[in-house]
Amino acid sequence: MNLNTLLINCFKMKKIILSCFLALSALTQAQIQTPAASAHATLTQTVGLTEVSVDYSRPNRRGREIVGNLVPYGKIWRTGANATTKFTVDKPVRIADKELAAGTYSVYTVPGEDMWEVVFYTDHSNPLITEFEDSKIALRTMVEPIEMPMNMETFTIVIDDVMADSAVMSFLWDNTIVPVKFSVNTDAEVMANIEQALQGPSAGDYYNAAVYYLNSGKDIQQAKTWMDEAMSKTEIPRFWQLRQQSLILAKAGDKKGAIEAAKASLAGAKAAGNADYVKMNTDSLKEWGGM
Repeated sequence: MNLNTLLINCFKMKKIILSCFLALSALTQAQIQTPAASAHATLTQTVGLTEVSVDYSRPNRRGREIVGNLVPYGKIWRTGANATTKFTVDKPVRIADKELAAGTYSVYTVPGEDMWEVVFYTDHSNPLITEFEDSKIALRTMVEPIEMPMNMETFTIVIDDVMADSAVMSFLWDNTIVPVKFSVNTDAEVMANIEQALQGPSAGDYYNAAVYYLNSGKDIQQAKTWMDEAMSKTEIPRFWQLRQQSLILAKAGDKKGAIEAAKASLAGAKAAGNADYVKMNTDSLKEWGGM
């Protein structure tokens, strides 16, 4: 075999190896997507001023007997498939005159022929459990199931009967509904908001308005008035607030007040170890003749 033939054969072999490599790469990268046996679902509902969300999987009946068979009586059920159902509230709610704190919980149920136990569990890392740990039970209640005149093919959770201060979370599957009523403290929240609004703007409102006027080049005297009001309502002004006050005072022509505020901001920045504010205040004090 001469040199030219050998080189041609080597080149062909490299092409074959490269083609095999590319084909193998395509096969390993390709992924066949198929639907989940139990579809994932999320539900979010605002009840009064409280946001409630449910994250769960939805198994299908597929002609099977559900309650008492696939979901047996007296056994802990994770109230769905694939993972535990998650119930999240951003404010406390009340269920059966018991308070459930804001947070995320696994929802377990224990079906019974006459009553279902519903348990809100603090461990929401998808544990498959056969018995409850008392320390992890945030709230438990008994609920009477309701027979439906029709069959629900897919397990469904709904939040309905939504009022200003209450709603009902219901579990529906096959011919059974398990309604869990909960209430929220809307009235107390609204009354607190009304009281705060009637007391006028907060220190933060005045501060934000003053800084906006400063940065937007608007009426600096109005900015100074608002900043004075903000500081009068702030028990211990922080160094970044004092920095903004010094800039407003300087721009309003009150150099003495600006130097005083900048020195206070500098002291606070040094105590907090914030080098950026130390430098900014130092530069301003030098510019205003304060050091």
